[in-house]
Amino acid sequence: MNTKNKIALVTGGSRGLGRNMAIALAKKGLDVILTYNSNLKAAEEVVAEIESLGQKAFAFQLDTGNLNAFDKFFKEVTEHLKAETGNSHFDFLINNAGTALYALAKDTTEAQMDSIFNIHYKGVFFLTQKALPYMNDGGGIINISSGLTRITMPGSSVYGSIKSAVESLTRYLAKELGDRRIRVNVVAPGAIETDFGGGRTRDNKEINAHIASLTALGRVGLPDDIGGVVAFLCTEEAYWINGQRLEVSGGQAI
Repeated sequence: MNTKNKIALVTGGSRGLGRNMAIALAKKGLDVILTYNSNLKAAEEVVAEIESLGQKAFAFQLDTGNLNAFDKFFKEVTEHLKAETGNSHFDFLINNAGTALYALAKDTTEAQMDSIFNIHYKGVFFLTQKALPYMNDGGGIINISSGLTRITMPGSSVYGSIKSAVESLTRYLAKELGDRRIRVNVVAPGAIETDFGGGRTRDNKEINAHIASLTALGRVGLPDDIGGVVAFLCTEEAYWINGQRLEVSGGQAI
């Protein structure tokens, strides 16, 4: 695919899986806009790495749980794109930003649920809605879900069920945006060694070993296992993949 001058927006692109996605996209020849919540230094390091690959990258602060910030965010992004490229539009949106919640249903508070709902569902829904006027026809949207929509683990009832809602939303968006040739898919990682959720999968040896024992390929996932799949979905080779859930888990709990 000729990805020259294509631009992808990755939320939560300063760390973990988002960082890996942003760099994988750059390796495919795309320019990248990435967002960070609070760690500007980490975002600048990702920008520098992407630029070392010969692609353009820009970082903007965004809390995806703060819906009131979206208009200002897109004003900043589109004005920057207009100044840099002569065009305020971009091609791909990767809804990746998020936080974890580990709490049994009997212990979950309304405040915890509201936070996860705002970040992982309302934030995804309305950021996408506000992005659509600035997206080029023929582009794509990738929503990041979780293996926890299929694999039931105690303590993930809120997170898993809200991610299930995102998967349903993905199919609706794929149908509604078909006339613009914007394809919409879900990537659902299994357990991955990152700092997500305090790094428990990465740092807790018992959890890590247990997940590895349940996984057909015999280990826990790494960020490099995910970023390339997201980047692939932003190529023309993946054009006929639409409205689909791609679990990337190494065969966890099959």
